[in-house]
Amino acid sequence: MSEDPTATFRVEAGELLEQVEQGLLDLGHRLGDMALVNAVFRGLHTLKGSGAMFGFDALAAFTHHCESAFDRVRKGEVPATAELVSVILSARDHMAALVDGDAPKAEGDAILARLAAAVDAARGGGAGAAASAAVPAAQGWKMFFRLPADAMANGTNPLMLLDELRDLGEAEVRVRTDALPPLSELIPNECHLGWDVTLRGDISREAIEDVFIFVMDDMTLEIAPLGDEAPAEPVVVEDAPAVVAAAIEAAAPVAAAAGGPPAAAQPAVENVRVPAERLDALMDRVGELVIAQSRLSQLANNRHDLLLRSVTEDIERLAGELRDTMMVLRMVPVSSLFGRFRRLIHDLARETGKSIELQTSGETTEVDKTVIERLFDPLVHIIRNSCDHGLEAPADRLAAGKSETGLVKLSAHQAGGEVLITIVDDGRGIDRDRVRAKGEANGLIEPGQQLADEELFGLIFHPGFSTAAQVTNLSGRGVGMDVVKRTIESLRGSISVTSEAGKGSTITLRIPLTLAIIEGLLVRVGESRYVLPLSAVEECLELSLEEDLRSRGRSLITLRDRLVPFVRLRDLFGTGTRPDPHQKIVVVATGRERVGLVVDQIIGNHQTVIKSLSAFHRGVGSFSGATILGDGNVALILDVAQLVAMAQPREETLRAAS
Repeated sequence: MSEDPTATFRVEAGELLEQVEQGLLDLGHRLGDMALVNAVFRGLHTLKGSGAMFGFDALAAFTHHCESAFDRVRKGEVPATAELVSVILSARDHMAALVDGDAPKAEGDAILARLAAAVDAARGGGAGAAASAAVPAAQGWKMFFRLPADAMANGTNPLMLLDELRDLGEAEVRVRTDALPPLSELIPNECHLGWDVTLRGDISREAIEDVFIFVMDDMTLEIAPLGDEAPAEPVVVEDAPAVVAAAIEAAAPVAAAAGGPPAAAQPAVENVRVPAERLDALMDRVGELVIAQSRLSQLANNRHDLLLRSVTEDIERLAGELRDTMMVLRMVPVSSLFGRFRRLIHDLARETGKSIELQTSGETTEVDKTVIERLFDPLVHIIRNSCDHGLEAPADRLAAGKSETGLVKLSAHQAGGEVLITIVDDGRGIDRDRVRAKGEANGLIEPGQQLADEELFGLIFHPGFSTAAQVTNLSGRGVGMDVVKRTIESLRGSISVTSEAGKGSTITLRIPLTLAIIEGLLVRVGESRYVLPLSAVEECLELSLEEDLRSRGRSLITLRDRLVPFVRLRDLFGTGTRPDPHQKIVVVATGRERVGLVVDQIIGNHQTVIKSLSAFHRGVGSFSGATILGDGNVALILDVAQLVAMAQPREETLRAAS
């Protein structure tokens, strides 16, 4: 095999552990849901078997103990409890460490000791259930089962299931063909047979159900002790070859009348696992292709060759379709990110002693996979702060007239070329006085300085800034929120905070959909060209030389009864050139803030492959990256958020002066 089988197992084990964790978290809210119990048991059972097959013996041995505990819950011997779920969640983390090969044995022994104690503590409430679930099985069982039609396509072999039943005891098997379609309609890889099985011996019902554990949810299974009424009379196949021959003979005229063989079945949708590095490499190649296509288009426009232009248009169309396809391949739903915080909320609730509920919405919103990966740590910081600082203790919430359970809402939705991720809590809100006092003590603001809420709350993103009264395991050390802001800005995004005393806080992240290729608006300022993200552009206006001279003292325009500040990029960048007679104002926006950017010429749309700035230039404001134009020259990509922030103080100064 060219691919390391243990690497494949680690990927599949990670998916199984994720399924087990989600099942446990759901079970924590619905302790009596046996479907969830069975789902967790199946995940543990599969992990144990796969681990043993690939040589992960320590994982298989440890998982066996957890599987056994859940088997007792499944059989009704022990009820599911919150403590048992919590211990299995800890065991799940240890299993993940065993998969990675970095798990101290002492830690595993401690978890198993907790597991035994949790089972013993729950046993008192489960004795009655176990007794009622016990079924005499001395004589044996009679049963009927039929698998789903796609069972064989999904890897289930009915003959192996029958062999497992025969291993349990003396078995008599008869087949039902009552659901078998005519040969002209038969799809070879679909299963239409049913089986009646009589098992004799001291066999438990659970042992029979274990045979079908991986197909239990989709199959038909009827089990009754011997001596009860028999199932419906089966259609017995005594001579299978004869039946098949008769079916072929009966189907031949039907096929001839139809004019030929039956249509092929629709192929099942297949998924291919591709390493992320290969997608990144492919994205780089697509980016280079877009640049080359742009250069070809520019060359074709400068020549009067109709054939060259025709080929160029075809290549431009194909490159655009390839780019769009590549972008879709890189997009993943934020549910893959949001789902990871259910466990975090569960652990935070236990650690803080608070009752916390997580609500999510907009999970189908899709974002570039690179953005998803880099958003996890910032969101962890924000959610931990919301739970520790924001949400009150249950007694304090009741005293304030709130429900005992605190609420954290995590939502996402797309707005143009951005995704807005919002974290809302219904806690005590941010204490403005404490933030101001801390800001004055740290020398960030002058005593008594007038600040808008947005500016005041922005102080919490300064390094070392914390209003926590005491240091806890969660927060209070003055680290976290400054890292959050740096990470969000490195994604070309922005973060804002609003809060209402006694009602809670809202933190909004604005993140670009992708970090690789964007649609841009190419403009000229002086002799240089720049790119504006098209998703941030609202409209374009003309600014004549006379209007430019009249507005020299104000730098404000009236746009639909609203004053909008504008920035002359020619002055900002110090081009040293004279303005064009017919300048243009490009109105851009981030959130609710709008600003006009005065440029000399609007060249047009441009597919922009984003290249990172060097370490030397990364600290330069106003630019978020660079791109290569069709003629081989470099154009800087303007950072709209920085330009808007730069324009706001000027606007306030001009308003005060006027």
